[in-house]
Amino acid sequence: MNTQLPHFNKLAIFGVGLIGGSVALALKKSGLVAEVVGVGRNESSLQQAIDLGVINRAAPAKEAVQGADVVLLATPVGQFASIMQTIAPHLDEKTVVTDAGSTKQDVVAAARSYLGDKLRRFSPAHPIAGAEKSGVAAARADLFQGRNVILTPVTETANDAIEIAQAFWQACGAKVSQMTPRAHDEVFAAVSHLPHLLAFGLVAELAQRDNAETLFAFAASGFRDFTRIAGSSPEMWRDVSLANRDALLKELEMYQEQLASIRMLLRGNDGAGLQALFEAARTARNNWASGFEKK
Repeated sequence: MNTQLPHFNKLAIFGVGLIGGSVALALKKSGLVAEVVGVGRNESSLQQAIDLGVINRAAPAKEAVQGADVVLLATPVGQFASIMQTIAPHLDEKTVVTDAGSTKQDVVAAARSYLGDKLRRFSPAHPIAGAEKSGVAAARADLFQGRNVILTPVTETANDAIEIAQAFWQACGAKVSQMTPRAHDEVFAAVSHLPHLLAFGLVAELAQRDNAETLFAFAASGFRDFTRIAGSSPEMWRDVSLANRDALLKELEMYQEQLASIRMLLRGNDGAGLQALFEAARTARNNWASGFEKK
């Protein structure tokens, strides 16, 4: 594929938060975009994005996409269908639409339902970058530097639209690869969606206890590290969990089986079995971490 970084005259971003704002800042810093137009539900947030220099201006959806080189959907995925339905008649023939959703099969289904003949210009994506903080104030130009972005084009996606989407994300500093939408959702149910569900679940369970104040008062770095992602956007993770429900339910079942095995080891006072499990987990985790740190 052609990886030469292009210049974008106009970029329209739906959802100028952490991800959308960081895309805008990255492209502005590299001088690869002339104008960034933001679209959102909250006027004060859009004004903040203007004040911070993240976007040049805000506009209604129809106006924002007209004449845009690229349209980025960076809202929670539950909003994608209505956005696609709104913008489809107003997209130029050459405009490429991409997204930053954490699930892909539902996004592709929405695109097939609402984009019509513009589906060939749609190249779905998932940037593997983020933080527990959300909102445009958390956006930064280096968020995608050296991070993975997965493209999940469909059979209808035109080759040049895939190339433009790849160049778009590379211009943000990302490393781009491809997967099918189904493979993507199965992988991320295990390594992203399940961990978020577990973190939210643990914090919610502890918060409901009568001694919650005491528990949180004595929680330290281990609790902080394990539950960090429970500080993420509840709306976004609600949509992700429901969108990838089937794969996530399978992962929950397998995790519950592992918990049942651990419960049996504890009940049986099986120290050797616990140590073997912990050692295997430590080795796998350290091998992964070592490779991650080299990227």
